[in-house]
Amino acid sequence: MRRTSRTIRAHRSSGTPTATATPRTRRAVRAAAAVVAGVLAVSLTACGGDDDGSDEPGGGTDGTASTVTLPRLDGQSLEVAAVWTGTEQAHFKKVLAEFEKRTGAKVTFVPAQDPIVNFLGSKIAGGAPPDVALLPQPGAVKQAVEKGWAKPLGAEAQAELEKNYSQGWQDIGSVDGTPYGVYYKAANKSLIWYNAQVFENAGASEPATWQDLLSTARTVYDSGVTPFSVGGADGWTLTDWFENIYLSQAGPEKYDRLAAHEIKWTDPSVKDALTTLAEIWGKPEYLAGGPDGALQTEFPASVTQTFTGGDQPEAGMVYEGDFVQVNIGETEAEVGTDAKVFPFPAVGDSPPVVSGGDAAVILEDSKAAQALATFLASPDAAGVQAKLGGYLSPNRNVPNSAYPNEVQRKMARALVDAGDDFRFDMSDQAPQAFGGTPGKGEWKALQDFLKNPKDIAGAQRQLEAGAAAAYGN
Repeated sequence: MRRTSRTIRAHRSSGTPTATATPRTRRAVRAAAAVVAGVLAVSLTACGGDDDGSDEPGGGTDGTASTVTLPRLDGQSLEVAAVWTGTEQAHFKKVLAEFEKRTGAKVTFVPAQDPIVNFLGSKIAGGAPPDVALLPQPGAVKQAVEKGWAKPLGAEAQAELEKNYSQGWQDIGSVDGTPYGVYYKAANKSLIWYNAQVFENAGASEPATWQDLLSTARTVYDSGVTPFSVGGADGWTLTDWFENIYLSQAGPEKYDRLAAHEIKWTDPSVKDALTTLAEIWGKPEYLAGGPDGALQTEFPASVTQTFTGGDQPEAGMVYEGDFVQVNIGETEAEVGTDAKVFPFPAVGDSPPVVSGGDAAVILEDSKAAQALATFLASPDAAGVQAKLGGYLSPNRNVPNSAYPNEVQRKMARALVDAGDDFRFDMSDQAPQAFGGTPGKGEWKALQDFLKNPKDIAGAQRQLEAGAAAAYGN
């Protein structure tokens, strides 16, 4: 699961047709941050169609009312590729099964490898591309368009987008003004999850600022539990750490400029963010397994080891997005009681609000592929997965009641209430060679920095070299 869900940053400007964010004022950022932080700052408690081709109200086979008309597609087949694995993949297959029931089409899920653009390139070169792919980066969508792989969305899919999505979400899925992507899945990635029993035993409280977080970490450490679990084997988790700090500390204007490589990674603002990050990464005793252990820990394990082991788990806290709930579900911990969450603390004037998403893009144009894109843009599709947990949709017409507990409902409201006032994850906006390739670019540079957080200047040079090569400037 790549987070998927990789990420949105509340604070992206709307109104531009490309995947590049534009600056917003600090006041707008604070407003967006307040929306999300306000609803999350509290202790969260968990709580087919007829033969004529139409789906009448009440026609959803899962018992919900159908809001979208889909054609009959008997005898037609589709392949859908995504990097999702485990529970996330299983949940999405239920959405595809609903599409099959409503249309008569046969849909096959194709597991993809990261980076998905390389995976798709191999499939296309071999003459066997999937019909639809879920792309986890705006940069990947743009690449697919530039390579001539992606096909524009048809009138029906565009109509669903206009009806159900804010303009900002429509724009982030467009290239040069043409809609190509349906953002089916989103994530709030400014969250730190914690083991409630560990906090209770230590007498620790939820922090609001970075200094508070350092104090909380010391309190947890003094109680005999390692403060943080870090999934350093997956470089994207490390970029998310950096981006939360950078957005809050340097501000949205510089964030936008760094995302576009209009300023270099050798800029003093990057030095400041890495210096702040080293206040945690530079303390081996604060990381489960130390730096070497963190670099061998994949994201799912970073979550589960925080919520297993009784009073002595491997760590007391783990940073990542709302999708952490899926992995918590693989343990005996219950979200809202055993596993709680607080917003990523403010490093600068405002707490960061980060999110990401996955866009469905058509590679092989057909009536069936367009129908699936239309379905994924509807509240019907999102409603199937919402009730299963570990999922957020930017679709504003998904009923809040579709989410299974108050944790999910609060996060979903915050996402929708942000409207156009969001930014996408910085690394997801970068060329994939820099921001989305295992063992290369930003992922590798930050893994090296996790191993040696004293070498801030070296990390900056490595980051800038990778960025300059990928951006071509």
